[in-house]
Amino acid sequence: MSKKIFSGVQPTGNLHLGNYIGAIKNFVKLQNDDDNSCIYCVVDLHAITVKQNPKELKQNIRETAAAFIASGLNYKKSIIFNQSLVPSHSEGSWILSCIARMGWLNRMTQFKEKAGKDKEKASVGLYIYPILMAADILLYDATHVPVGEDQKQHLELSRDIANKFNLDFNSPDFFIAPEPLIQKNFSRIMSLKDGTKKMSKSDPSELSRINLNDNKDEIFNKIKKAKTDTQPLPDSEEELSNRPEAENLLGMYASLNDQSLLNTINEFSGKNFSAFKDKLANLIIDTISPISEEINKLLKYEKFIDQILSDGAQKADKIASKKIKNIKKIIGF
Repeated sequence: MSKKIFSGVQPTGNLHLGNYIGAIKNFVKLQNDDDNSCIYCVVDLHAITVKQNPKELKQNIRETAAAFIASGLNYKKSIIFNQSLVPSHSEGSWILSCIARMGWLNRMTQFKEKAGKDKEKASVGLYIYPILMAADILLYDATHVPVGEDQKQHLELSRDIANKFNLDFNSPDFFIAPEPLIQKNFSRIMSLKDGTKKMSKSDPSELSRINLNDNKDEIFNKIKKAKTDTQPLPDSEEELSNRPEAENLLGMYASLNDQSLLNTINEFSGKNFSAFKDKLANLIIDTISPISEEINKLLKYEKFIDQILSDGAQKADKIASKKIKNIKKIIGF
């Protein structure tokens, strides 16, 4: 069955192993299935929900696009663009914000996490950005969206908005309620310093993450210093329930080696962490080094990257603007 795929990555700069395993690696796999039609977006409108340095944002957009291409996304096969180049995303978001209900947004847990204790100082954009996410998806009639566990709630919101619009305007099946695509293998990569926290660029410690532009020595050093416990590697998945750091490192190996967590546990059962860390570091280097080299090459040709994004935006705009036109007709504009 053919699928229309839509997904996006924020241009936060310094993409890391968590971004690659949790999103980009899967994007490439989905693209390489000839039955799929894929659209991948650098979601720069989402990025400005928090304050950005304009020059850094521009460079981060290019870096994210370069990471897409260096990882194997083919701009001739998939549509690759940045969100702000397609006005329909902002227009669609406003229209859908008039369909969504306050109660739905109040239940979004990610706002509470990202806003922190002082919610009064958070931007309105951060509060309503799940509606922009819904517009991103619904404008392209996406049937499937690759998401992590932390994004499933937002996809449910997209489904709720789609169904309410169809019902309110007696337009059955106008919006497609998208289905989630959850990766089968381990995909949620945690901090190297704390297995209970997600790997993040915002962590002040460089030792907490593997950046896509880290060199071999940096990767070896970070994996060597990654937090573990004193026990040997486990014999079963059940033994990982209270060992988050062990689960995280084994999960990285499983994902990069395209095997199940159980098979990885069986491979290293009873062994010590030092030998396992050497194998993990080498696997990360073999995966990341070619991507890092290609990113650095691409970033020397900024006009080339900008042209790819511009060409992708033109293709995206043809789809999205047609959908907006039909939305306006339905609601009476």
